[in-house]
Amino acid sequence: MFTPASIAALIIASSFAAGLNIYATVLTLGILARTHLVLLPPGLDPLGHTWILITCAILFAVEFFADKIPALDMVWNLLHTFVRIPVAALVAYHASSQLTPQMQVLATALGAAIALAAHTSKTAVRAAVTPSPEPISNIALSTTEDAVAIGLTWFATHHPMIAAAIAVTLLVASLFAARALLRAIQRPLQRIFRPDLNPPEKT
Repeated sequence: MFTPASIAALIIASSFAAGLNIYATVLTLGILARTHLVLLPPGLDPLGHTWILITCAILFAVEFFADKIPALDMVWNLLHTFVRIPVAALVAYHASSQLTPQMQVLATALGAAIALAAHTSKTAVRAAVTPSPEPISNIALSTTEDAVAIGLTWFATHHPMIAAAIAVTLLVASLFAARALLRAIQRPLQRIFRPDLNPPEKT
C-alpha cells in the first residue's frame, strides 16, 4: 500500500528524471509496470501498454543521438520544453490517483515544477557547454543524464524516500552549476558586445 509520502517521493524523483529525459523515464516506468517487477501506484499501469513502450523506445533512441550533437541538442532541448513538463505533470497526476482530488492537483503541480526546474537547468548547462569545439563534453553530459534518468526512476520505485532526497540534492546542485556556467559565459560576451563596461586600461 502506498502512503501519500511515498507517492510524493516517487513523483519528486521521477519528475526530476523526466526533466532530464522524459522518454527514458516513461519507458523505465512502463517496463516495470508491464513486467510487475515492482509494485507501482495503480494509476501508472497504463504506462505498460505496448504502444506506449514502443513509442517511448523509438523516441528514446532518437533522443540518445540527437542530444549528443552540438547545436542540434539545443534545438532538441528547447522543443522538449513543450514535452517534458506536461508529460511529467501527467505522470504525476496518474501516480497520485489514490490521493484526494486536492492532493492530486498539488502532486501534478509539483511534478510539473520539478520537471521544469530540471529541464531548465539542463538546458542552461548545455547552452554553456555547446560552444566548446570538442564534442566529448556534450556526449559525456548527455550520457550521464540518460543514466541518471533511468537509474533514478528505477531507484524511486524501490526506495522512493532516498531517491527523492537524491533528486532534490541533484536539482539544487544543477541549478547552482547552471547559474555559475551562465555567468562564466556572460563575462566574455559582455566584453565583446558592451565595450563601455570594460575597465579602462592602465597607462
